[in-house]
Amino acid sequence: MSACVPARTTDANHTERTHPPHSPPPSGPRRPRIASADVSAAVAVFLIALPLSLGIALATGAPLQAGLVAAAVGGLVAGQIGGSPLQVSGPAAGLTVVTADLIQQYGWRTTCAITVLAGLAQLGLGCLRVARGALAVSPAIVHGMLAGIGVTIAVAQLHIVLGGTPQSSVPDNLRALPSQLADVHPAALFVSLLTLTLLLLWPRLPGRAGLLLHKIPAALVAVAGATAIAAAAGLVLPKVDLPSWRNHALAGLPEGPVLGLVAAVLTTTLVCSVQSLLGAVAVDKLASARPGGARVARSDLDRELLGQGAANIVSGSLGGLPVAGVAVRSSANVHAGAVSRNSTMLHGVLVVAAALLMVPLLEFIPLASLAALVMAVGIQMVSLHHIRTVTRHREVLVYAVTTLGVVSFGVLEGVALGIAVAVGVALHRLTRTRITHELEEGVHHVHVRGQLTFLAVPRLSRALHLVPQGSHAVVALDGSFMDHAAYETLQDWQSTHTAQGGTVEITGRRSGVRIAEPSALASAHLTGVDAGADGASEAHCRCRPWTAWRNHQCERPSLLPDGDRRPDPADATDGGSGADGANGEGGADGALGTAASRTAAHRTGAGGKDAAAGAGGADPTRAPEPDRDGAGAGSAGSQLVRGIGTFQRYTAPLVRGELARLAREGQRPAQLFLTCADSRLVTSMITSSGPGDLFVVRNVGNLVPPPGAESGDDSVAAAIEYAVEVLAVRSITVCGHSGCGAMQALLDSGPGSGAGTPLRRWLRHGQPSLERLGAGSAVPPRLTGRTPADAVEQLCLTNVVQQLEHLRAHDCVARALKDGALELHGLYFHVGEAQTYLLTERDEETVFDRVRAVDLAM
Repeated sequence: MSACVPARTTDANHTERTHPPHSPPPSGPRRPRIASADVSAAVAVFLIALPLSLGIALATGAPLQAGLVAAAVGGLVAGQIGGSPLQVSGPAAGLTVVTADLIQQYGWRTTCAITVLAGLAQLGLGCLRVARGALAVSPAIVHGMLAGIGVTIAVAQLHIVLGGTPQSSVPDNLRALPSQLADVHPAALFVSLLTLTLLLLWPRLPGRAGLLLHKIPAALVAVAGATAIAAAAGLVLPKVDLPSWRNHALAGLPEGPVLGLVAAVLTTTLVCSVQSLLGAVAVDKLASARPGGARVARSDLDRELLGQGAANIVSGSLGGLPVAGVAVRSSANVHAGAVSRNSTMLHGVLVVAAALLMVPLLEFIPLASLAALVMAVGIQMVSLHHIRTVTRHREVLVYAVTTLGVVSFGVLEGVALGIAVAVGVALHRLTRTRITHELEEGVHHVHVRGQLTFLAVPRLSRALHLVPQGSHAVVALDGSFMDHAAYETLQDWQSTHTAQGGTVEITGRRSGVRIAEPSALASAHLTGVDAGADGASEAHCRCRPWTAWRNHQCERPSLLPDGDRRPDPADATDGGSGADGANGEGGADGALGTAASRTAAHRTGAGGKDAAAGAGGADPTRAPEPDRDGAGAGSAGSQLVRGIGTFQRYTAPLVRGELARLAREGQRPAQLFLTCADSRLVTSMITSSGPGDLFVVRNVGNLVPPPGAESGDDSVAAAIEYAVEVLAVRSITVCGHSGCGAMQALLDSGPGSGAGTPLRRWLRHGQPSLERLGAGSAVPPRLTGRTPADAVEQLCLTNVVQQLEHLRAHDCVARALKDGALELHGLYFHVGEAQTYLLTERDEETVFDRVRAVDLAM
């Protein structure tokens, strides 16, 4: 037992004190506290949810009270059990078409039973922990499904807007539209147009008054304004009719064909689950992007699925609509400043109160106003941003087929068509391989673009047989995959061609695709290394962990006449430094530069391809070659020339178009990145940036001299002023790193040391960091999950915080911060861990949080 925890006595006569001896007894159990931000957010979400819940119930043909039941259950049950604290659940527009079809086909009581069964299915999926698997659905299919549902909603509600009654499907609604236009109900059309006008103009009110009025949701203003004007004008219109709760229909036993019911349950489960999980991921992104404020835990998707399942079981049992995460209400909850799940639950309480106490007021709302509101929501579901995104990723066909399938046949059929087309597109991309043969200056070039599978072997063989015997051939593999059949075809042809006196050079755009030549195989045999069937285990490959970019080539070691391997300088420099210097502490900085140039080119997307931009830079781990002057290539000058030559050969053709555009348009970077001059710190690599992205300032110790500092250096201040005033950067980042020599020099010299040399004079700007560390007046900055390793790392962290304070003292930075046009960020890069930490404020502490890998699937 810990010495800090006293053992409990077992004496029956001992009376345990429940409070300190000289203090009054406690008044009772502490009441749970709800943050004021949660209260205001709950009110804002409630004001949005109330009209939308009624409108969605109207659009589905369900009892209007079912929308209020689903909204209340989504707030209370899903809000309490779900894994996304800030996501608001309720009746969603994405479920409107599904629910409407179920009600028309099976009736309301069976639809409620289907909702219960879908909730049970969600509970089962949550227990199986397969929530992440739902995110594997192509975003083009999801967006296409939502767009199809949006079109269906808009077309159906248009009939109510015009004063008529919608049909059961989109084709029927379109066929009935001409006759409906010929018989327009003027009062319904007036109220609908008034609702749409208020909905459109309310967020655009100008001036200071507009900023205050924007806090009232536009949906509430539109419905309330249209209702008030309709009542004042005495318009006769169909209005909301909420029957007594005593007559509210609950779930019954499902009735209908078994296969049809199973399909209905699967459809409801699929739409509810995918929409909720994607919404939870989107809410995490919105919450993390909020400036300042309390930090909210990331969503637990499996728990979110359990919460949605429980909410659907309760909602269906009580006669409510199916429940799912709702984007409109969730984004409003985040933007309103909610900090916990209390806001979601409190919004559910408010919905219950409104359903019990506000029935007379709700019955004044015209149905045409609710229809106009839901029609606007449906139109917004066809997002131009999503269309541009899927077009950019060449998935517009999947999007279009899914949308048309949902509109023409239904949600499940449309999603099935979208999945089939997505699989077809993926197979087409896998099998789409372009193979060309060209003769240039007596050299036969065979260029393979795309994935090299057995399906492309016949075309590859035809191209290879165009190369005459005894000639020199270059085979360029521009793809990321090659199967065993293609490998054997290339290897057999290479062996035959070289045996007939020809020469073959096979180059690849990534490591592991170079075909081993007979000499390399012999070298592997001599050295005891097995050259694997995929060519990836070539003898003494000089690969490094950072060289797995597309233009990297494994270069076999040259052989001496007696068969021994030529000495490799990399072998001498790597010894004892770990796995090929992978820790970065003693590795070859030139290779890191190579990785940076490749990463930068990949970031720019040069040439319209998804390929990275070449093998840009010298690889100091390759064996030296004699230059034209007969000197060894180990000199710095020849390494520089060789690196530039490699860039001109491989990278320049790929990035020339992108750089030409930047040359025409000028630089427009979004960030000023101020970091140390340490050669192990490659800014483009750790930020995945490229030409035109970063305005970089590097100096010893990543120091920012404060304005008017003694012996100040205006170069840093000039760069800051130019970046903020001329380039209008939106953020400035100060990045420190582990093992900083400048911080070590500051610790060794101590405070108040002399400034005799230029280096010492420059390091005087780091003295405030040293004094801040030694003052002990505040809690020193720390890393997430651990304390700093030593005094140097603690000073590195403190220095980042101190230099950010120096930044704020510059006039141009202070003005931009005041206007909200600039953000400051602190960064710490641990070289040995290859891990980045981002500065955050938490509980009056300065913490550097670990930056985790981005989920690219979303």
